[in-house]
Amino acid sequence: MSQSQFKNFKEAVETSALIVSLLFLVEAADMILQRGQRLTLTGFGIVPRTLSGLAGIAFSPLLHASPAHLLANALPLFVLLVLLFWDRHYYPALTLASIWFFSGLGTWLIGRASEGGRPIIHIGASSIIFGLVTYLIVAGFRMKSWRSAVVALLVFIGFGGLLYGLLPRAGPISWEGHLSGALAGVWAAIRNHE
Repeated sequence: MSQSQFKNFKEAVETSALIVSLLFLVEAADMILQRGQRLTLTGFGIVPRTLSGLAGIAFSPLLHASPAHLLANALPLFVLLVLLFWDRHYYPALTLASIWFFSGLGTWLIGRASEGGRPIIHIGASSIIFGLVTYLIVAGFRMKSWRSAVVALLVFIGFGGLLYGLLPRAGPISWEGHLSGALAGVWAAIRNHE
């Protein structure tokens, strides 16, 4: 690894760690609110097709149902963010912002609003994870470089099983968020690498 590649890798790790640590800070704040005041930040998630739910487009990837939910998302998100920020040809800031916004908007548009008479609030970083997986795979082949093709192959091998999460199902898992994230990632890859 050359000196500049090492510097880029180090910066990618630092940026990714900063983003993931923000998720842990939000989870800690949520736990403190739940214990002390019986409040939760979950209400800032995506509530489909409601005006108040639009705020969730910005906040839902930061919110998690529990520490276990956050831990399940933290490592995959960190790895995928490092891969994204390591190569400036992925346009990392633009790509992350696009996936964040359009996965949230898609979830707001197609998400289940209720199940069994109870409202559903969509939260978690998994929509971003699905978006990064599809982005890195599609961009890897559109960029026509060996490095991006190897990253695409490694992401497919390491995270391809996640694509099962795109299938509709009942329960607390937001397959709509996964699908919206995946579509946002494909769109961003096509847009960024025409």
